[in-house]
Amino acid sequence: QGQVLSVPLLRRPPQKAACTSCSSPARFHLAGIGEFANLRRTGCNGSWRSKEGALGEGEAVQDEGESPQEREEAGEQEDGVAVVEEEEEEEEEAATHLPFAPSSELLDDSTTVDPSYTISLIRQLLPCGSNVEKEFSAKQGAPEEKHANSVNGGSAQPEDKDPCEECGCILWDLAASKPQAELMMNNLVLEVLLANLHVTQSPRVKEICLGIMGNLACHESLVNAISLHNGLTATVVDQLFLDDSACLSETFRFLAAVLRSGASVSWAEALLPDEILSRVLWIVGNTLNSTLLEKGIDFLSTVIDNQDVTAVLLQPLIKVGLIDHVVSLLASEIEKLSDEGKLDRSTSLDLILNFIEELSAIDSCSGVMSSSDQLIQVLESIVKLPDKFEVTSYCASVVIILANLLADGKHILPRLSHDLPILEGLFDILPLVSDDKQARNALWCILVCLLAQAQGIDTDSSSLEQFVSLLLGRFTLIKDDLESHRIGKQEWSAEDTYLKHGLSTSLGAICCVMEKWIEEKSSRGEDDSSLTENTLDNARKLLSYCQNYDL
Repeated sequence: QGQVLSVPLLRRPPQKAACTSCSSPARFHLAGIGEFANLRRTGCNGSWRSKEGALGEGEAVQDEGESPQEREEAGEQEDGVAVVEEEEEEEEEAATHLPFAPSSELLDDSTTVDPSYTISLIRQLLPCGSNVEKEFSAKQGAPEEKHANSVNGGSAQPEDKDPCEECGCILWDLAASKPQAELMMNNLVLEVLLANLHVTQSPRVKEICLGIMGNLACHESLVNAISLHNGLTATVVDQLFLDDSACLSETFRFLAAVLRSGASVSWAEALLPDEILSRVLWIVGNTLNSTLLEKGIDFLSTVIDNQDVTAVLLQPLIKVGLIDHVVSLLASEIEKLSDEGKLDRSTSLDLILNFIEELSAIDSCSGVMSSSDQLIQVLESIVKLPDKFEVTSYCASVVIILANLLADGKHILPRLSHDLPILEGLFDILPLVSDDKQARNALWCILVCLLAQAQGIDTDSSSLEQFVSLLLGRFTLIKDDLESHRIGKQEWSAEDTYLKHGLSTSLGAICCVMEKWIEEKSSRGEDDSSLTENTLDNARKLLSYCQNYDL
């Protein structure tokens, strides 16, 4: 009793690094069900959640100064900016969407851009007096009059407007094009970007430099050269200790890109120190910025998507508290749902659940997760929600996670099998995952465990009465689900065969309970005031349906 049908582990193919989109991670899907094995399927305001012991006295940390957007708006409001209104609007839009411009607004590989224009943009980012400025001049020749637009030189631009930002934003977009990215790499762009990261005090300039590097890293052919560049790895890793949300988002995006590349192992080794991994988890666990949370979780998902990176980083991440951090993050989001009756960051909750679902597909993680009472309580609270249509999109991940935990945590079974609201909630989820084959399979895996446990209910107990009442009330849901998923025997896959076994076990358990109840009620006859003929007829119909259902 209590065995869990499961599926062989199928890892989704790693996502390609995206230069210009911020699409949500793809759903993890099961490959199929294997008998009795482990079920597997695999800006904002820049503020943080305060946490005791984190950054000083646990105070909520805010980005110092203005946010990048505020800095951009302040610069646009200054007098004396010789730009027409349309250009101002385009600049404002660029500052807020970078690097996520719609593809229609970006250059494709067929777009012709004068190489001298790209080189001139790189020149505008040169820090005055730096060694890289001399190296660039030696390579490209003496610069034209440009210091009015250099990073540290005198400027005819308004004081609050950093003149290199506009050039940087254009380069950020151009770097999405492979020919342009290659041109930049051949013209010292990495040296210029690194020099800026070392000398600039502007978070916006740092964000732009990291954004350009992130787009460059999306081109597989350039990643090795980027990774071998002297001092780049250490400089990028150092950016994880900034407090600017936009900079951190771009740092995570860059790291996710290189971890998907052929140079992933060297970058994984650079992230190994506990101080760095703890900082990563602290950021993900404490940020209130939804973009930063998305990029942080995408980075962590990349770690477990790449087997070579997983071998290097997963156990160190578990050691510094990966499981506890993500479970606490999930609990925090669910608490909002309970307290406010709505989700302020529904996308965030979806990301967190998907990531926990991925973790539950890994043996070394699922064992730890099955021992987390907090995680079990959170999953139970979602299953027990009365109006599941508000959380339909989360139900599939919840049942997958729960099924995975049951595979490694048989100790959870007694707790769940004696909790009738859990069983009631699981039956209510059936129609919500009807179109998700893997989630439906996982749900029936859970049900077969709990129904098998229910066969041992004492005949004279009130629990049997409540259990039968639950089954009768959910008969329509059970019947609709089974009838809508009939397939011809000639169309059965290996997955369908294993699921058939689970359904047969579940229906057998229901028959056992109903036979016991009907026999006990029939023996009492008219002495049982709680029994009505209609109830008994419904019980016989349920029993007959389960006995005669043709799998």
